[in-house]
Amino acid sequence: AMTKHFNKSSETPKRKWLRNNAPNVERKLWQHLKSKQLADVKFRRQYSVDAFVIDFYAPSCKLGIEIDGDTHFTQDALEYDRKRSRYIAQFGIEIIRFTNADVYKNIEGVLGRIEEVAQRRSSEL
Repeated sequence: AMTKHFNKSSETPKRKWLRNNAPNVERKLWQHLKSKQLADVKFRRQYSVDAFVIDFYAPSCKLGIEIDGDTHFTQDALEYDRKRSRYIAQFGIEIIRFTNADVYKNIEGVLGRIEEVAQRRSSEL
């Protein structure tokens, strides 16, 4: 039943393209998330829930991480992101968002917040 919504094969080309063309900010964060470096949690890159692709996702605690570049701050984009997050939340997934500037200027703060939320989610599930 999981495959009905998660990482559908129809979305594979999109996920692969996003991974191969990831912005530098995502590459920077991935260096800290890959190989269970943070809170011993396994993160995946470009994980899809139906047509929506989450930048980073930890299945064990149902935590999604989004990095928002400049394109996310228009009124339309903000509304789209809200709808998208509400849709994904139906699957019990919590999305936390960071800006490019957060990752570049305060990586320790970003990692601390991710770890904090991952630990809270793990204890709740």
